[in-house]
Amino acid sequence: MKKLLCGLLTGWLLLAEPAAAEVRKDVLALREDHPQEYVVVKGDTLWHISGRFLQTPWRWPELWDINSQIDNPHLIYPGDVIQLVWVNGKPKLKLKRGMVKLMPKARVTSLQQAIPAIPLRDIIAFLQENRVLEDDLYTRSPYVLGANNERIIAGAGDRVYARGELLDESPRQTIYRAAGEYYDPETEEFLGYELLKIADVVVADKKADVLTLDVRRSHKEIRILDRVVPTEEERIQSLFHPAPAPEKSEAKVLSVLGGVNDGGQFNVVAFNLGQREGLEPGHVFSIYRRGERIKDPVTRELITLPEERSGLMMVFRSFEKVSYGLVLHSSNVVSVGDSLREP
Repeated sequence: MKKLLCGLLTGWLLLAEPAAAEVRKDVLALREDHPQEYVVVKGDTLWHISGRFLQTPWRWPELWDINSQIDNPHLIYPGDVIQLVWVNGKPKLKLKRGMVKLMPKARVTSLQQAIPAIPLRDIIAFLQENRVLEDDLYTRSPYVLGANNERIIAGAGDRVYARGELLDESPRQTIYRAAGEYYDPETEEFLGYELLKIADVVVADKKADVLTLDVRRSHKEIRILDRVVPTEEERIQSLFHPAPAPEKSEAKVLSVLGGVNDGGQFNVVAFNLGQREGLEPGHVFSIYRRGERIKDPVTRELITLPEERSGLMMVFRSFEKVSYGLVLHSSNVVSVGDSLREP
């Protein structure tokens, strides 16, 4: 009888455990040292403020729940006082305001901008100047032959010539330079070329397959074999709504952008998942540091140590097979080959 009761109790616990885990997963865990009020200062971000209250700052949309006090959490300004309250047993943030007497008056709008979701200053260059292009598009794009007066280097105000068929008939084109190639570290699939923006040009003439291009603005000197690619028309995204990465997503860091081998907080990384895997700006990943290889002092074997969780990263731009992410928190360096998983 005792064995039967123990068996029933064990079975009940096993059935209840997933449900309990699901409940715990839904609960917003506050930090032990969270404040009751916080005054927004210049340089704050929604991630930074939420991180003062939450153990998991990427879940800030749940904390900034839609309510009459904060109908748009992206419109919070330096000087605002934010207060932690409880609504139906759940923590929420609201703007602390006293009684306001309404009367007609001129509305004055501060020149100070609302605080951003994440520090845009750290990604603005990668939103404007970098992109990943698939192999077939890159190899089909026209290449620079040279500049006027037989020069091999050109810049703003110059005229350059290219050869090939435009991928888009728009007169506005952009000159890019391949900064690297991306391959999947496991399947060895070619994922695309990392392109660096060189200049903005306008098509002045076209004869046969030779293009005449006027350089309107340049970031770097234009060189022979640089590629002419259609200008991206999409708007720069500055608002991000965090969400966990798709279930069972696993990726590897392909590079730390900016010409460095290792990175950390507020560095940008490229990794081997993209739009075809359903990735969108706002998806959050946990970063796991590769286990080091050491020699066993007894057996002399090479042993790979376990991976260690080392930070959080949020996707801010995705291409077909590759995405860019911003490291928002790190307790260790982030390197090529580190793993990314759903948080």
